Amino acid sequence: MAKREEKVVEEGAKTRAIQDLRDWLERVERMGELVRVKEPISCDEEMSAISYLVAKQNPSPAILFDSVKGYENSPYKTRLLWNILGPSLRRIALTLEEPPDTPTLELIRRAKDKFRDRKPPKEVPSSQAGFYANSFTDDKVDLNQLPIPKHWPLDGGRYAGTADAVITRDPDTGYLNVGTYRMMLQGKNEVGLYLSPGKDARLHITRSWQMGKPVEVAAAWGIDPLFMVIGSQTFAKNVSEYEFAGGVKGEPIPVVKGKTTNLLLPANAEFVIEGIIKPNSVKREGPFGEFPGYYGRPEAGCPLVEVTAVHYRDNPILTNALMADYPSCEQSGFFSIMRSARIWDDLDKLGVPGIAGVYAHPAGAGGFGMTVLSMEQRYAGHAAQALALAAQVPGGAYYTKWIIAVDEDVDPTDMDQVIWAMSSRCNPIDDIDILRNTWSTWLDPTQNPPEKRPYGSKALINACKEHRHLPVFSKRTTLRKEIYDKVAGEWKRLGLPGQVPTVRAFEEEKKVLYHEVGGFEPGKQPGEESSEKKK
Repeated sequence: MAKREEKVVEEGAKTRAIQDLRDWLERVERMGELVRVKEPISCDEEMSAISYLVAKQNPSPAILFDSVKGYENSPYKTRLLWNILGPSLRRIALTLEEPPDTPTLELIRRAKDKFRDRKPPKEVPSSQAGFYANSFTDDKVDLNQLPIPKHWPLDGGRYAGTADAVITRDPDTGYLNVGTYRMMLQGKNEVGLYLSPGKDARLHITRSWQMGKPVEVAAAWGIDPLFMVIGSQTFAKNVSEYEFAGGVKGEPIPVVKGKTTNLLLPANAEFVIEGIIKPNSVKREGPFGEFPGYYGRPEAGCPLVEVTAVHYRDNPILTNALMADYPSCEQSGFFSIMRSARIWDDLDKLGVPGIAGVYAHPAGAGGFGMTVLSMEQRYAGHAAQALALAAQVPGGAYYTKWIIAVDEDVDPTDMDQVIWAMSSRCNPIDDIDILRNTWSTWLDPTQNPPEKRPYGSKALINACKEHRHLPVFSKRTTLRKEIYDKVAGEWKRLGLPGQVPTVRAFEEEKKVLYHEVGGFEPGKQPGEESSEKKK
């Protein structure tokens, strides 16, 4: 491990876990990545416009709006947080309980490893839940007084909880799912819940309705950003996201029982609603500007949540996630890290050897559209196997269209290198395969007419050196390690700008042996004497 990375690990060990959103905000402000807007700003497109534009800056700070125009007399006295993580790798690392300057691929590796250390949530007394400081129930609930924002001009309504934690219970196993789903205001005590096919909460609702039972729902609309990060991922459908969040945080997530539901709620949330979905209760929802950067089509009907209770801290903070083109899509940055870690972890569990790195590029439709694998080829068909599995593992199956394999000398997070590998190591006629009728989404604008959705397709691109011809494949131009180290050591003395760029591949004396590609030379049959031996 490099000295810089050792320092990163050492510093990270001294930091206590983030306790709630306000703790997170204090740390972000100390990092210099928080802007507080005191002037009243409209939540009707103006806040989302500011978030869209700020996300295109570098650095791109989180924005906390302390006052909402038109809601000065609201009983909730709410503040709104936008561009929570945005394209900031430093805030993403902080949220994952890692030092802010952790390198991208190392951050993915650490997130992958943390998924294996799950910690069940810890139930605490309701007195420890700050959001129980204020409550409205039943007919006293009036969400119209809450500054729920309109994100885009053609949105079908106002959307709360686009950065949320939605809690439902599996009617068969009883496990709690914590997901991230959009919720449209439908009335003073009603919100619609949009759910893509195959998502856990949708499965819970469908199964409950088949049994003729209502569904209890809760949602935290002001959350520690870790819930947004974890809740956006696809995990095993019999393990709660609370356990994965606890593993990342390094300690159990404190939860409390609901007042009008039997669900466990994140004790450190800012704003929580509880409600019920009656059997077959639906209402038309949408459209909404979604993660691919296009409006999702209106749905014939989405589950309708009847809100039975609202709980909130004094001066609560609502968390909001703008869906847009990159880099203004809130999910792009963190989703890239988490999806990469999930796919890598899935491949490890399947026993696929030689995986040097995985990267779901944030510009690929919110981190969904493209996955790059860096790998050391160890046997015939290894790259093809890794491509096919990466395309269909739970962490990577949804929506992804492009799965690319590159050799271990290529950094998967550096798209310049990936494009170079595609251009110099991939022969399209031989190295591209297509998977059809795969798991996609109603939000994919390329599938038309829309009735073709949610089925999609995937392209598997092998941009690795051809395995059977490794001994004769053209040799890459690389630096010698000792020369790199010499230049790097003199970088600042020579007055050269910035940091020394990281280099992944160096000139090596080692030659690829014939037995590494099957025991014979290209063009020879197994067992046939090599040309070297004949000499």
